[in-house]
Amino acid sequence: MVWVQVSVRGIDPQQHLVTCQGVPVPLTPTGHPGEHYAGIRYRAWQPWSALHPSIDLHSPLRVEVVDVPSAASLGGATYHVVHPGGRSYDHPPVNAKEAEARRARRFEASGHTTGAIDIDSLAERAAWRGSDADDYPLTLDLRRRTPRRWGRG
Repeated sequence: MVWVQVSVRGIDPQQHLVTCQGVPVPLTPTGHPGEHYAGIRYRAWQPWSALHPSIDLHSPLRVEVVDVPSAASLGGATYHVVHPGGRSYDHPPVNAKEAEARRARRFEASGHTTGAIDIDSLAERAAWRGSDADDYPLTLDLRRRTPRRWGRG
């Protein structure tokens, strides 16, 4: 399982939701005005000999900002666990610049939902947090969700 941290600036938590795979992310303030963050735990790979074979892959991750009053996505980003073209590297990065370039290729400034978004469905998903809400209140654990039932949302 893999973790990623999401941080946003300039949103109004009363008017906007940040979602990942169509599930609202539990944002918390950082202490700076207008800044919020949360963690997302997800399954990146499914090797043939892994535990939990019933948990589907969650990659690529699609994160978006939803405007609740207009029920529309304001924008989003897609994070690929590996190179989006499927490229496999033959050797580790030779320096920090090459490592940073490899990481940057895995992000795309696209992937948001077009059209109207069902806000009631998002509220239902936010209300059902499962047992991870008590143990990890600042983390969205996608492994405890049922993506087949909910779809991309």
